[in-house]
Amino acid sequence: MLKRIILPSVFTLMSHFSAAQDTEQLQLATAPVTADEQTTDDLRFIVDNLFIYAHSGPGKNYRILGSIDAGTQIRIIAQPQNGYIQIIDDKEREVWVEEKFISTQAGLKQQLTAANEMLVTLQNELDNTLGQLPQLQQSNDDLQGENTLLQNSIADLQSQLATQREESDVKKQEEQHKLLAYGGGIAFAGLFLGIILTIFLSRRKRYDGWA
Repeated sequence: MLKRIILPSVFTLMSHFSAAQDTEQLQLATAPVTADEQTTDDLRFIVDNLFIYAHSGPGKNYRILGSIDAGTQIRIIAQPQNGYIQIIDDKEREVWVEEKFISTQAGLKQQLTAANEMLVTLQNELDNTLGQLPQLQQSNDDLQGENTLLQNSIADLQSQLATQREESDVKKQEEQHKLLAYGGGIAFAGLFLGIILTIFLSRRKRYDGWA
């Protein structure tokens, strides 16, 4: 169940990342690199599909110091001159290259590296989540077991409460019956005592009249 939730989420996240990256690259590719935007220590890239020569100064008449591969990340360290701009390449060389071959868009190699790093991160998160799945399942089972025990305890307490109420009602009825019996006995005794006293007094009056 958890896999069905996680995997689509991962694929959706990767799709959004790819779409956002494509949009950003399109915006960067269509935006020209102006002299005002190029500042010291500004990161740029050599355009893809070619390599360029690095010169010791701002022009083709300066000595060639080597070449720089397509897609290489470089760092701008000076303002452009005569269509050339001074950079530090991936070999830490301070050289001049033609400004038109500098792009704000990362090369395919850098894009692939970033995509692979993102994939590794997502895979690690997925592995971590899947690794926690047995523990989560066990926790769920434990909670369900506790829930069942609580429901059984509640049912038992409700049964005991109903029994106590029934016993209390029976005791009340018994007490009421006892009270009625005691009241009837007392009334009967009083009546009987009254009759005896009446007879006794009437006889006494008769004897007194004979005297």
